[in-house]
Amino acid sequence: MHEQPPRDATPLPSLRLTARQAIAAVTDTAVELTPGTAGAPPAPTPHAPPPPPDGPLGWHGYDAARRRARDRTGEEESVVTALATLGGTDAVVLAFEFGFLGGSLGERTGDRLEAAYTEARERRLPLVSLIATGGSRMQEGMRALSQLQRVARQSALNRAAGLPQIAVVRDPTTGGGWATLGAGADVILALPKAQVGFAGSRVRPPDADPHAYSAEGQFAAGQIDAVVPADALRTTLQRWLRLLNTANPPPTAPPHPAPVPFALGTTHLPETGWDAVRRARDARRPRAEAYLRAYFDDWEEINGDRCGGRDPGMRCGFGHRDGRTIAFAAQCGTATRPAGFRTATRLIRLADRLGTPVLTLIDTPGAANDAEAERAGAGAAIADTFAALAAAHVPVTSLLIGEGGSGGALALAAPNRLWATPDSYFSVIAPEMAAAILKRGPDAIHHTADQLHIRPQDLLELGIIRNITEPEPAGG
Repeated sequence: MHEQPPRDATPLPSLRLTARQAIAAVTDTAVELTPGTAGAPPAPTPHAPPPPPDGPLGWHGYDAARRRARDRTGEEESVVTALATLGGTDAVVLAFEFGFLGGSLGERTGDRLEAAYTEARERRLPLVSLIATGGSRMQEGMRALSQLQRVARQSALNRAAGLPQIAVVRDPTTGGGWATLGAGADVILALPKAQVGFAGSRVRPPDADPHAYSAEGQFAAGQIDAVVPADALRTTLQRWLRLLNTANPPPTAPPHPAPVPFALGTTHLPETGWDAVRRARDARRPRAEAYLRAYFDDWEEINGDRCGGRDPGMRCGFGHRDGRTIAFAAQCGTATRPAGFRTATRLIRLADRLGTPVLTLIDTPGAANDAEAERAGAGAAIADTFAALAAAHVPVTSLLIGEGGSGGALALAAPNRLWATPDSYFSVIAPEMAAAILKRGPDAIHHTADQLHIRPQDLLELGIIRNITEPEPAGG
């Protein structure tokens, strides 16, 4: 390892920085990983056979192209790796040099990437990828393409070790680099207007919508967590690393559960079932935003289900409370769509892998039941959320803060760890629908609500909830 030269001024992480400039733009200090360093690929021995001329395929002119790339960029390969500090958090950082053969992945690139992942595991550090690549290197053929399997294996090992991976997609990020290092990361940030997609600009259909291959288009499709302006990337990365870097040293026991939030709305209990429904549907009742602001000191959110969808009615992320990280999945009072359930599932499984306790806030009239939701796999998405909660090793704390509409609400309720606020209700079905199914007229809806026993005090008596929350004590 050797220290990078001191920096007089920190450049912004714009789209076309070199690999070293990109590292300098987001780190406080960085020490480059070089051959012979722990975790790095060994330097060639004096007796090692020389590499075949023009690479494994004997591609005419490949050696000359590499020499030109080296002379132009000063780099020996298309990726630079370093041990770095970002806002006081140590991490392994790798950055692609697009000027070196388009940032393409070859065998020696794979050596460096494997070394970076190994270094992160040995030191139990998060890994940050600053990506700018056109994909696999044609001049090495299938030997280059097979590096994607190598990267995927290393990424899987780091996931199994409970270590977070954050990707920053620069311009362009296409091909196998997007399909492994980028899309395979736990959190994906993108610079504005970056070209992002599996298909590069020269191989996609000529009539393809360019928006679909942009950072903004991928965000809209639920594939990217945030599009971050260049001047905000450094601080955003620092916040994410502080939130996710909870695995050094590895946990020896499950974390303490997330505390139950205090009630923010009315304090008195409803007299009737319909009174409970009316208050839960009141537009003036505190919603998820109010609870998140009261509960967390700061937080960052993930967005999208990585399957082509986003649901603004489901907010998921990680926040700080009293110096510790807590993950959250919060319904916002709308019918939850399949993308919302899949995003919550993604959040729960990531938190479980990182050993982070989870808080869920329940507030929905139910799962979306339109034809589009059915085509998007509503049933499978709900089932997967149920499964994620049932299998979680970390404690999950759930609070019903408003409407608890049937299975769409229950999917986010931790088994045996559910609380409720005084202005909430939980029902197997909405009272109006229950009356309709029973062929009762509109004048029977209120009576049906009472029969369903949906008030917080009813839920407590039935053993559905642990308790009814109260407001924060004065001066607390």
